[in-house]
Amino acid sequence: MRVREATLDDLPGIVGIYNSTVPGRVATADTEPVSVETRRGWFLDRDARRPVWVAEPGTEAACGAPAGWIALGDFHPRPAYHATAEVAVYIAEEWRGAGVGRLLVGEAVRHGRGLGIRTLIAGIFAHNEASLGLFQSFGFSRWAHMPRVAEMDGVERDLVYLGLRLAG
Repeated sequence: MRVREATLDDLPGIVGIYNSTVPGRVATADTEPVSVETRRGWFLDRDARRPVWVAEPGTEAACGAPAGWIALGDFHPRPAYHATAEVAVYIAEEWRGAGVGRLLVGEAVRHGRGLGIRTLIAGIFAHNEASLGLFQSFGFSRWAHMPRVAEMDGVERDLVYLGLRLAG
């Protein structure tokens, strides 16, 4: 498995992976699939400080659809939060439980300081035990618990914010 910066050609795979998580109501607050076209602006707005990386099977370039992806995004639009990034990670269904998430979160932690990031934040549903465990294994700790802030299919869900300081 290799990790590389995503290109626009990866966007259909990125969207496909994301959409595969919508029905499970565990990894995203979107309740309907998104389209490549609606995510194009999100992707094109990325810069070197807020990358999207994909994990692809094999060691050769262009090995096919990504096994997963991770994005660093602005935690908040106001300038004082410039050194804090929010992490989003999604894994293709057939690769879940195979270490792809660990590989991608490790990439974000390793490269965060070099991108000028001092704090990483992850917003995770409280019932998403796999993601909570993944981030906690990298030293992320619970910084906030927001009870019943999301409602999906008539069920209210809690959101947990985990955080990790990368620099003093």
